[in-house]
Amino acid sequence: MDAGFVVPASADGSWRLVDDHAARAQGLVVSPFAHLPEACALFLQLPPVCGGAWLAGLQAVCPVTDASGKTEPASALGLTWTGLQAMGLDDTTLATFSPAFREGMHQIDRKRRLSDMPKDGTVIEGGPLWSGNTPETFPDPDDPTPIDTPKTVHAALLLYAANADALAAMLAPVLPVLQQHGITVSHQLGLSLRFDAEGCAREHFGFADGLSQPVPEGDAIVSPSGTKLQHDPLHGIAAGDVLMGHPNAQKEPAPGPILRQDRDPTGVLTAGAAPEGFRNLGLDGSYLVIRELRQDVAAFWKSMDAAIGQDGRSAEWLASRVVGRTLDGDLLVPGGTLPRSGDCPDNSFSFFATDPRGLGCPVGSHIRRANPRDGLAPNAIAAPDLLAAAQNHRILRRGRKFGPTIQDPRIDDGAERGLLFMCLNTDLARQFEFVQQTWMLNANFGCLFNETDPLLGPKGRFTVPATPLRFRPTVETFVRFAGGEYFFLPSLPALAYLQSLHVPV
Repeated sequence: MDAGFVVPASADGSWRLVDDHAARAQGLVVSPFAHLPEACALFLQLPPVCGGAWLAGLQAVCPVTDASGKTEPASALGLTWTGLQAMGLDDTTLATFSPAFREGMHQIDRKRRLSDMPKDGTVIEGGPLWSGNTPETFPDPDDPTPIDTPKTVHAALLLYAANADALAAMLAPVLPVLQQHGITVSHQLGLSLRFDAEGCAREHFGFADGLSQPVPEGDAIVSPSGTKLQHDPLHGIAAGDVLMGHPNAQKEPAPGPILRQDRDPTGVLTAGAAPEGFRNLGLDGSYLVIRELRQDVAAFWKSMDAAIGQDGRSAEWLASRVVGRTLDGDLLVPGGTLPRSGDCPDNSFSFFATDPRGLGCPVGSHIRRANPRDGLAPNAIAAPDLLAAAQNHRILRRGRKFGPTIQDPRIDDGAERGLLFMCLNTDLARQFEFVQQTWMLNANFGCLFNETDPLLGPKGRFTVPATPLRFRPTVETFVRFAGGEYFFLPSLPALAYLQSLHVPV
């Protein structure tokens, strides 16, 4: 499970936005704030009709971080469709957001696509705890039960600091501002990177994390020194797949919400790629996907023990094939692991060149489903095209762990722990939802039969090529959905406009 806290690698180590866009975009777009290991997520519920004054108050004590440089501390803010509605954003503008964002993550057809149905066994007992509680557009005719979650979330405030004391000091002035405006914290999670003694950040199952990220490319993207980035065929994606208003994978400005010019008396918004007479509310913004995923660590390792049985292999051997990498992050290849690039696992590989048949890293493993690269190519001629096609669905991950590190991975201590999965993309259907439905949960992915992702999917078979016979253990469900929603991550000018919204009289 990739938490995505490592800054994406380019030819000279990282990337940044050119100055004018960096001053507009939220810092979370370009940085996972890896230099700030302590964090928390505040999920906020707004009053039914509140306007934007609360944003101005929040900005005064905890300004949202822009993308212009390395800062300490840092913060980010996302808003759900129902949150924007509560703030008084007009219906005409609300209708210009993408259908997936307007309908919300818990719309019934979307829940089926994402395997968020209780019957799948991939949801916590009792159902998800929180969402934007978007009104159900297309109710399930076979289930009249309301899909509202117990907690409603209108906004997500993410705070990042160097240590626990700095985080507490950052949080202290925020809570009175929220209280002053009648805003409640409906859900809260403490987040951390939790590096081990070797400086490696691991997710709760014990695997090194955040090893592969896409690298946005385009006129607005440069190296840290300001030079143009060379195209990276393995990791390069269009800037517009991360930022609205920039050329996307279809070589068109990534669409985002637009606003009638006469509805922006502040003049803070620019036209960008908006039609004549409109202002681009989405320019330099993005969609933020947040999913709270709880991990049952003891069940995972006990299941590995049970599946291996007495055949001489270790539980770690099977767990590594479920993930596709060793515990230290090295890619499995036939006969061993991919040689390292210095002290770090090598991420500059193609599956077709290293392991086309999945004899090392199984075709159905988590990392091959999450990013198949050219691994679905039938031959060498098709490999470059399949790699380019896969790049069109990449997401930029920003997740972090929550909950304490388990002391004995085979003894359930009853604590809640997991991953707050977060990713950025501008096309929820083509990027995040495609990855989840077409790669992760596709029962026929890579010519497999009736198998889904062995880490995130429901209980089922998992094929491990082996000699003399393949190995097909049954793997349980170890990761369960506890809540989530789609958020709009506004640019700084868009946030300034939203502050100007007034309560209707």
